Amino acid sequence: MERRTFLRTAVIGTSTAAFGGSLWRGAALADPARPGPGPYGTLRPADANGIALPGGFTSRVVARSGQKVGSTPYTWHDAPDGGACYADGTGWIYVSNAEVTPGGAGALRFAPTGAITGAYRILSDTRQNCAGGRKPWNTWLSCEEVSRGYVHEADPWGTAPAVRRDAMGRFKHEAAAADPVREAVYLTEDESNGCLYRFLPTTWGDLSSGRLQVLTAGAAVSGSFGWADVPDPGGSPTVTRDQVPGAKRFDGGEGCHYADDKVWFTTKGDNRVWQLNLTSDTYELAYDDSLVSGGAPLTGVDNVTGSSSGDLFVAEDGGTMDICVITPAGTVAPFLRIDGQSSSEITGPAFSPDGSRLYFSSQRGTSGSSSGGITYEVTGPFRT
Repeated sequence: MERRTFLRTAVIGTSTAAFGGSLWRGAALADPARPGPGPYGTLRPADANGIALPGGFTSRVVARSGQKVGSTPYTWHDAPDGGACYADGTGWIYVSNAEVTPGGAGALRFAPTGAITGAYRILSDTRQNCAGGRKPWNTWLSCEEVSRGYVHEADPWGTAPAVRRDAMGRFKHEAAAADPVREAVYLTEDESNGCLYRFLPTTWGDLSSGRLQVLTAGAAVSGSFGWADVPDPGGSPTVTRDQVPGAKRFDGGEGCHYADDKVWFTTKGDNRVWQLNLTSDTYELAYDDSLVSGGAPLTGVDNVTGSSSGDLFVAEDGGTMDICVITPAGTVAPFLRIDGQSSSEITGPAFSPDGSRLYFSSQRGTSGSSSGGITYEVTGPFRT
C-alpha cells in the first residue's frame, strides 16, 4: 500500500476511544474503551531482534526478504504483507503476501516444535498482493491492491494451482474475512471514498460464482445498515463503489476480521476500527484515535486479527510501529513495538492454530525498502 504521509494528531473532545466490552456481547455501546494497562503488562526493553515485548514473551526472525528461509532453497519474497495460519497435521503453515509487482504469496511450514521444515511459493504473477483472508475450507484469498484488482484463491500447501476469482469484483482490494454462518465473504476497499462489500457465493466453498454486494448506510458513525447488489462487479466503465446510491463510504479500508457474528475492519485515513453487528444489522465505531484525550496508543491502524480470548490485535502502519491489543473489557494498549524501523509498517498478524505463537512482518524492515522485509514469530502466554 502507499506509505501514509501523515498521521492524524487532532484531538476532538475529551472522550476516550470507543471500544467497550458491550460490543462483543452485541449490546448498545455504554462504556467506551480507554487507554490503560494491557492484559500482558508493560513492554520491556527491545530484545536482540528489536522487538519490545511484555514479560514472558520472546521473538525470533523466521524469514528475511531476499534470503533463503532456514535450510530450505526457497528465497523469501519482498514486501511481506497479509498473512494467515493453517493447521498441518501436528504442525502448521503461515502464508504471506508480497506487496510488489510481480507479487504473489509464499508459505512457511512448521513442525510441532516450531522448527521450519519447508518454504515455497503458492501464488505467482500477480500485482501488489496486500492483505487477504483465510477461508474455512483451508484456502488463502490474496487481494490485489491496485485499481480494478482481482482476488486470487491459493492453496497454502502449494499443491493445487491458484485460481483468479473474477466474481468477487474488480476494485482496489485489501482484506477479506469469511462468515460461515451467513456464508459470506466481507471485502475492504483501499480508497479514500471506498466501500465495504460482501460476496455471497452461489455454493458455499466455491467462489467461482455469486453475488457481490455493497454495504448501504447513512453518513453517521453508527446506525443500521443494509446490502445492495453491485450491478457490474467488473467495475467498468463505472467503478464498483459508484454503482449503488446510498453506498456507505469509508476512508481507506484495510484489515478485516470476523468472529462471533461480528465483523471488525479498519480504515487508515481516519484511524478507526469499525464493528458490524450481523445479528442486529447495526454498525458503530469500535475505536477512533481522534476521540482519545492526549496521546492515542493506537495510530496508523492497518491489519487486524483476533485471538481465542476475544482480544483484537491491530497492527500499525506508521505510528510507533506497535501491534496494539483491544480487549473485550474495553482497554487499548500496546502489545509489542518494533524499534528502529520507522520507515516500515507492521503487516500480516496471525496466530498459530493453538494460539501460542503470533506471526507478523515488518514490510520494509530496517532498510525502509521492500527488499528489506522481515517476518517474525512471537511466542508466549497468550490469553485463551
